[in-house]
Order: sequence, then C-alpha cells, then structure tokens
Amino acid sequence: MKTGLSKETLVLHTGNEIDQQFGALSMPIYQVSTFLQDVHGNTKGYEYSRSGNPTRDALEKAFAVLEHGKRGLAFGSGLAAISAVFMCFSSGDHFIVSNVVYGGTFRLLTKILNRMGMTVSFVDTSDLGAVEAAVTPQTKAVFVETPTNPMMAVSDIRAIAAICRKGGFRLVVDNTFMTPYWQNPLLLGADIVVHSATKYLGGHSDVLAGLVVTATEELGEEVHFSQKAMGGVLGPQDSWLLMRGFKTLAVRMEQHERNANVLAQWLGTQPGIEKVFYPGLASHPQHRLAKEQAGGFGGMISFELVTPELAEHFLSRLKLISLAISLGGVESLICLPAKTTHASFPPELLRSLGINDRLVRFSVGIENVAELQEDIEQAMANQ
Repeated sequence: MKTGLSKETLVLHTGNEIDQQFGALSMPIYQVSTFLQDVHGNTKGYEYSRSGNPTRDALEKAFAVLEHGKRGLAFGSGLAAISAVFMCFSSGDHFIVSNVVYGGTFRLLTKILNRMGMTVSFVDTSDLGAVEAAVTPQTKAVFVETPTNPMMAVSDIRAIAAICRKGGFRLVVDNTFMTPYWQNPLLLGADIVVHSATKYLGGHSDVLAGLVVTATEELGEEVHFSQKAMGGVLGPQDSWLLMRGFKTLAVRMEQHERNANVLAQWLGTQPGIEKVFYPGLASHPQHRLAKEQAGGFGGMISFELVTPELAEHFLSRLKLISLAISLGGVESLICLPAKTTHASFPPELLRSLGINDRLVRFSVGIENVAELQEDIEQAMANQ
C-alpha cells in the first residue's frame, strides 16, 4: 500500500505498476472466464473469473488504497455492491438508514430485503438524536448517504461511528457523491464504504459499476463471500475503464467543485429559483460539518424552482446541459428526482422529505462555467 503521497498523486499512481512481465503502464485486460490448472487444484492464483480476475483484482486493490481500507471489491453496479453488503446480514436484523436515500437503495430495502425478514428505520441521519432513538436490540448496521441524494443533507460520520461502536453494530457509508478524493469515511470510523462507481469514479458515463471497501480483512472476506456466491462481479473491460477513470479523478473533481461553487452562489440570485441546496454554501445547515469532515464540497447541486410548470419549462429548453438520469460524468446532467431517481418513493413520503416536482438535481460538469450559466439563463427565459 502506498503511503505518504498526496491525493492528487495517489489517484494517478495506484494500481498502474502491475505488469511485471512486459512493463505495460496500463493494466492488461484479462478477457477470460477460466484459467489453466497444471493439476487439479494447482492454479497460478486464479481459477474462474467470478471468484477472481487479474484485471478486477488490480482495480480492487487500487481502490482499497484510495479509500484507505483493507479490502476492495468490484461489482456490476452500485446496487449490486450495496446488495452484497446487506447480504452479509440475516433475517431479523434491523438497519437504520438515511431517510433521504437513493431511490434504488430504498426499493432494495423496502421491496426485496423486507421479504427476507430484515427491517429498516428511515431516519434523518443528520440528527444524531434521531439515530440514537432508532436503535433497537436487533440493530446491526447504520447505512448513511452523506451528502444525501438529492437534498444534500450532511451527516456526522465520526459521531455516528461512535454510536455504532457503542452499540456493537456497523456503519456503512455511501460515498458516491464525494468520492475518496474529497471524503474518506473509513478514516472517520466507518466500517464499510460503498460507491456507485458508474458516477464520478468512472467519470465519463461509459461504465456501470459498484465498489465496496472494508476497514478490515475480516469484513472484506464477508463481502467477498457474498460477491462470489451471488456472482454480481464486474467484468475485466469495465474494471479497466474504471482504473483509467481513476487517473483523472483529481483534475475532474477539482473542476467539478470549482464550477459547482460558482453556480451554487449564482443560482441563489436568479429569479424563479427559491432555494439552493449545496454544502459549500455558508447558508447550508451543515456547512461547517461538511467543511470539517471532507476536503471539498463536491459537484452536486439541487435547487427548487417556484412552480412545477417552470421546472418543466426550464428542463425542456436546456441545450448544453443534458436531461439524463445519472451524475458524476464530465458533462453536466440534470433531472427531476421526484419523477426519476426517486420515483420508487411513495408520493406522500416524497412530499414530506421535500422532494417535489419543483426540485431539480444538477450534476455540474467540467464545461466552461460561463457557458453553463448562459444555458441556464436562456432556458429560464420566455416563461
């Protein structure tokens, strides 16, 4: 494991010094399903790509370094990664989960895992009292998104980790929005970190992937058993694409945040926009906490327009910013969470959480920021 390097250097020089045979600077793609054995059971480290593949192995080791963990595991999607983590638990176990959470995670918990006898309490994890009040004798884990998708609420990872240690259960953090470039939950006391690597880690809207990193080898073995047993592994081609994405993570995340800071301040001054949600704003209720536990504020902004009609008008007129259901790519993407990413939530729950037909989620890209502003201005015009 590399130590003592800056984060800018670490993302570029982790997992790239692999090929000892030919000296390739880029990890080769081992596009293979099975491996030769000299005699039965005598392998050269790999036997079948579901249980292990050299390209995926290089990715997993590299990402464990970036997240300051002991074991990394790569999956076919972010939800496959989250599912494998929850499959480490048993029927009757209880989880405390951020009440504003990605819609796919909500669907998994309420439509799939509930069939297996697992129970969930959705609470505002930015409220430590609410987290403590939700603990039961059956609680086995707290699952936190921070910042939350799409309301951008920030939870105190270190404080929640202390609650988990006291209760003898685990803390799992979805770090998709921040990436290990800005935030390292394991260093703050979390046990497991999950990512939809489809987003910032890949960074180019061309790969579907999920990643898990554990704080200990023992936890890593538990998740690896789920990975091997359920088979939701990442293929070698996509593993290679993710490693390529890591190399530009630093420059991309810096530019995403520069643009987001400018736009968050500017959006708050625009007619037709009632409220802006971004942890980098001094007005954000957890601004100080976000500044303390992370190295930056990221590239995600949500904002609320005055009417649903204006929101639809605005989204239909954008030219540079793309209407699409994803985030974290180099290009700017925008959507209405109530109708897309969070459509699995019951309508009354969406309303109670503030996710309405006026709320827009904006994944700020790395384009020229002035041109992004011009696109927003023209789309808001002629209402």
